[in-house]
Amino acid sequence: MTFTFRPLDPLKDAELVHSWVTHPKAAFWMMQDAKLQDVERAYREIAADEHHEALLGLDGDEPVFLMERYDPAHRELAGLYQARPGDVGMHFLTPPADAPVHGFTRAVITAVMGHLFEDPAVRRVVVEPDVRNTAVHALNAAVGFVPEREIDKPEKRALLSFCTREQFEKAVRA
Repeated sequence: MTFTFRPLDPLKDAELVHSWVTHPKAAFWMMQDAKLQDVERAYREIAADEHHEALLGLDGDEPVFLMERYDPAHRELAGLYQARPGDVGMHFLTPPADAPVHGFTRAVITAVMGHLFEDPAVRRVVVEPDVRNTAVHALNAAVGFVPEREIDKPEKRALLSFCTREQFEKAVRA
C-alpha cells in the first residue's frame, strides 16, 4: 500500500475526523464525547500551532488515516523527558473499517514513520501511548520502537518509547 499525505483542513475534514475520533475503536484518542465543534476547535488549534501539525493519510484521493506530528520539547512531552535535537513526536489513528484489510494498520504506521524520516532533521521518533494500549505497543515494536519507561501525563499513564532512523530501517527490512 502506498499512501500520500496532506494537511488536515480543520473545517473541511472535521466531520470525517469526528466520526473517527468518537468511534469506540478510538477510545485511546480520548475524544469519545467530542462534539463536531470540539473537533473543529481542536484541529484549528493544532493548525495554528507552530509545534504541532495534523495530516491525513490518503489512499488515492481518499482519506484513510490521521497522523499528528509534534515537537516533544514544546508539546505533549515538554518537561517529561529530556528532548534531543532531531526528536519528533507522533500520533496516528486508523478509522474503523466495515471490512478490515489485513496488514492495513501496519502499513499505515510504516508509512507514517517513513514520512517522518523523509525530513533529514528527524533523528528519532517519540511516542507516548497509553500503557493499556497493547495493540499499538505491538505495532510500535514492529517498526522499531523501544520502550524506555512509563510516565505520568495529566490524561494517562503512558509508555514512553523511541525509534531511531536506524531502528526503523532495520525493522522494516526484517
